[in-house]
Amino acid sequence: MNCDVFRDLLARSFAQMARTAEQGSRTVQVPKEPLDQPPLTIHTLGARELRREARRVSKIDEATRDLARDMLRSMYAARGIGLAAPQVGVPKQILVIDLDIDEAATPPLVLINPEITATGASLNTYEEGCLSIPKVYLDVVRPSTIEVNFRDENGRPRRLKADGLLARCIQHEMDHLQGVLFVDRVTDELSLNEGLQQQGFERQHVLSIR
Repeated sequence: MNCDVFRDLLARSFAQMARTAEQGSRTVQVPKEPLDQPPLTIHTLGARELRREARRVSKIDEATRDLARDMLRSMYAARGIGLAAPQVGVPKQILVIDLDIDEAATPPLVLINPEITATGASLNTYEEGCLSIPKVYLDVVRPSTIEVNFRDENGRPRRLKADGLLARCIQHEMDHLQGVLFVDRVTDELSLNEGLQQQGFERQHVLSIR
């Protein structure tokens, strides 16, 4: 993808995320400066926690918001743009996303019990990475647009139409709720094996989806 297209993709995704997050997300907004000691440990490929199916959140309360804040702090510490609760060993359907981690004023997006209700007909191939598989970047095919229903950090029902980077990030993080990792969706076996080997990960921990 050329630089102009990528900038346009990011710009549209930033604007969309900002509109959706609204002022309410400031209830979980935390400083974006990376911490030397983040509150949560992000599990990596091979950990059993990453393969557990997440449970729906039955009650959205201050404990839920505290978890979202700690997830954000841990995500910022790792310089990521998305994190799912199973990655930190919590089998709950909670995602945090922030596509603009260098802009302190931009609020993050919190999705609780997210459900994709529609996907666009067009597919897009794009390089993905994951905080649970650091320094491995591989192409993944996903729908270009989605519609998702979820609850925000205050328990309010939300509906979001997403495209570009935001749509991809939501799909990537929602996979974690089913115990699926992005490497499971990679179809280029040669690139997959090389990428994992270079970073010391074992191919046996990949559960390929075909």
